[in-house]
Amino acid sequence: MRLATITNWAYGATLVLTLTSGVTMLLASDAHERERAAVAHRYALDRATTALGKTMFLSADHARQFVVTGDPVYRLLHESDRDSRVDVDARIAPVAQAGAMPDELHLLREAIRLSQTMDGQQRAAILAYQRGDFTTARTLLFGGAHERELDRAKTMLEQLQAQIETRTAGQIEQATRFARLWRSISEAVIAITALLFLAVLYFIFKQRVLRPVIRLSDVVTRLAAQDFSAIPPQLSQIDEIGDMAAAIDIFRTNGLERQRLEAERDRDLAMRDLLARMTQRMQACDNLADLLAIARRFAPQIAPTLAGRLYLLDSGSGALGAACEWFGPKGSVDAFAPSACWALRRGQPHRPAGRAVDIPCAHLHPVDGPLSDTLCLPLTAHGEILGLLYLEPRAGTAPEHEGTPSPYLGMLAENIGLALANLRLREALQALAMADALTGLPNRRQLDERLATLRATAAPAHASIACLMLDVDHFKRFNDEFGHDAGDVVLRAVGQALADSTRGAGDAYRFGGEEFTVLLPVPVHQAVARAEAIRTRIAELDVRHEGKALGPVTISIGVAATPEHGAVDQLIATADAALLRAKRQGRNRVEVARPSSRRAA
Repeated sequence: MRLATITNWAYGATLVLTLTSGVTMLLASDAHERERAAVAHRYALDRATTALGKTMFLSADHARQFVVTGDPVYRLLHESDRDSRVDVDARIAPVAQAGAMPDELHLLREAIRLSQTMDGQQRAAILAYQRGDFTTARTLLFGGAHERELDRAKTMLEQLQAQIETRTAGQIEQATRFARLWRSISEAVIAITALLFLAVLYFIFKQRVLRPVIRLSDVVTRLAAQDFSAIPPQLSQIDEIGDMAAAIDIFRTNGLERQRLEAERDRDLAMRDLLARMTQRMQACDNLADLLAIARRFAPQIAPTLAGRLYLLDSGSGALGAACEWFGPKGSVDAFAPSACWALRRGQPHRPAGRAVDIPCAHLHPVDGPLSDTLCLPLTAHGEILGLLYLEPRAGTAPEHEGTPSPYLGMLAENIGLALANLRLREALQALAMADALTGLPNRRQLDERLATLRATAAPAHASIACLMLDVDHFKRFNDEFGHDAGDVVLRAVGQALADSTRGAGDAYRFGGEEFTVLLPVPVHQAVARAEAIRTRIAELDVRHEGKALGPVTISIGVAATPEHGAVDQLIATADAALLRAKRQGRNRVEVARPSSRRAA
């Protein structure tokens, strides 16, 4: 017989006994509850009748105290007692709510009526006392008739309490008897259940479980210690213990598989950590050289069995050129057009050899024998080709890419592509931040950075630096006569003229509004000549807007240079002062700043 059959029978018997025990316990608990309810019922009735009797006799006592002492306080107390006993039903209600029986309530109602009769005598005595008839008052309250009525009321209350005591005592005794009975039955059923449970456990453990378990315990202990070389015994018995032995063998097999998966997971985590560290460092790169150095450092660690080369697209020539490489790849040319690579043409990884046959890329060197198992991974971002990651088997390694799974190679290419896209985007944003949107010249921010560089380099070397401050004369006229678009055309023309005049020989900046700044690495006399040439060139401009000539464009220029007119950080202010002097003296002219020893205003 299988263990399940034995345990099912034992379980069924135990369940029946347990349910029986539970029912008897509930019945015993219910009997206890009835016992407690009976006790509480008796207490409530006793308290209600006692309070009623106390109020009844206290009223008589207050009336007697008034007659004896004449103290009006007792009269007021008696009237208060009388007011609280006006309604018979209201006085009976607490006793009725406490659970009194109809005959008990009838007896109580008679006692209350008797007390109301005595109330009449007491009021008559109080009125007699107030009239000065002290003898009548004392006779009414202390006479034999009044005493007999008090005794009768007291007797009725005592009978009521005795009747209640007798009834509730019977209820309590009956509830107690039932509680003891059901408790005894419940304890007996629990004892039988415990004996049956112990007997079944003893039989199963001794005959069918203990011996096989001892044989399996050593195997289980070794498996728990991750020693999967332990082999479970082959048990012939067909029951749950035999199933357990088979399960332990399956557990051992699963443990061996889990060890293999854990090793694979550790390799996966290490590879992902390596990729994450490479990505973090690439995202922090400020220039292409740093990014290529990181690629050369991390790519051999990610794919140690593969030689590789990183190609970048040259936006000028439209060709891909080798930017960096590792382990000396030999299978691909150094530069080629994007159309020569099937990976770039398809936008997907391309592998011409290996498990599947495919067409080789045109940028691979032709070979007479079988194709090398190369892999081309396109570097793209937002649909734009940025470059190519080329991989081939490293010399002395297996031809298959078994060292690094393909998903990691794809992640390597994707991370490099994203880093290149971010670097280009950063460079583009930096260029936008440093350029004036209207004229294309460097803006005020780049001028400040250039001056800071000159302070750190040119000033200590005592190099000559000239600064030209330029302002378009009567610029407001163009806006007023031809509109603001025409003013923008004038500013663009002046900016282009400055860029052409300083190309390769200085830097031109848009200072703000219609003002421009030029920095020249020449002494002051050459700067004046250059300023005159710039002024003449701008005066010769033929600026048109919407087919209309805007008229002559002239500029005023202020020139200052180091060391004649002060330090580098004073050039802008000095040249600007010279510019103001040129404008005051008629515009369309070049004014040189006064030497620092004589400059006063």
